[in-house]
Amino acid sequence: MKLKSQRIKLLWPSTSRLQYLWVPDWVEQAVRKQFPELEVVIARDPETVSREIEDCEILVSWTLRPEQFARCRKLKWIHSPAAGVTSILPPGLAESDVTVTNSTSVHAVPVAEHTIALLFALSRRLLASFRHQAERRWEQGEGWEAEHILTEINGKTLGLVGLGAIGREVAARARALGMQVAALKRDPTRGGELADRVYAPPQLHALLAETDFLVLAAPDTPENIGLMGEAEFQAMKPTAYLINIARGTLVDTDALMRALESGQLAGAALDVTDPEPLPPEHPLWQLPNVLITAHLGSATERFWKRSTDLLAENLRRYLAGEPFLNPVDKGKGY
Repeated sequence: MKLKSQRIKLLWPSTSRLQYLWVPDWVEQAVRKQFPELEVVIARDPETVSREIEDCEILVSWTLRPEQFARCRKLKWIHSPAAGVTSILPPGLAESDVTVTNSTSVHAVPVAEHTIALLFALSRRLLASFRHQAERRWEQGEGWEAEHILTEINGKTLGLVGLGAIGREVAARARALGMQVAALKRDPTRGGELADRVYAPPQLHALLAETDFLVLAAPDTPENIGLMGEAEFQAMKPTAYLINIARGTLVDTDALMRALESGQLAGAALDVTDPEPLPPEHPLWQLPNVLITAHLGSATERFWKRSTDLLAENLRRYLAGEPFLNPVDKGKGY
């Protein structure tokens, strides 16, 4: 147990515009009960965040702005409830001694299940069935027409960009459904056991050429911004589909729309978009071959239980001087 002259302060801002991200009372009570040696501050307004951030040693937060980081005098560890950490890596933090952890293990299963749901929705053309239901029209013949024929995913190739915790869960489920898995990984020599083929980043177009369903599960690091552009969509089969469950910034939205409208791409399922939230007037909403879910991939009734369990275990490790779960390489951004 660490010996301190005063209690370690843990600051947990709970000020998101999204109410479902507010820290529940039972979570606050559980953390306080399990770690009485900590001063736990759940900040439910910006003023409290501003007042308490200067001398917090532990910060649990979805975001950290540069001006906030500049005021942190005692900060040693940041834990993100999210899988992606771009929003908590302001300039200068990578060079600091502050440790960063994320919650990729919390989100892996629900995001993978959401991905498979989107995969089936595309292959079975459920968007058309939804439209027919809204019109109260029993349309059976269309599903047998060549240009509308429903697709089996068994035997198809899932192209997976990113093979982290989420990517591995997606790969395991795809293989169980009889799909081939081709993955793109920064280091293809390690950790590719769940893929039938593993490509290095310079081989992206080779991966795209064989893919029937492309799943983006990579972090939004600077080198991944705009990863899928005009040339990448042209490298794909016209019968292929895109599923983005990573971040909207990985895709050039204008290039995606051109590919969808021209028939260069059969369709897309987007849990994330650029911009996000997607404005009501955005033309993506109107495309008949696009399915949009509002960044719901990680939504699950188990979120707060999993999040609290992970935080509690890492708090225990921090106080005991043991290695963290889910450490982030600040230089790589994931």
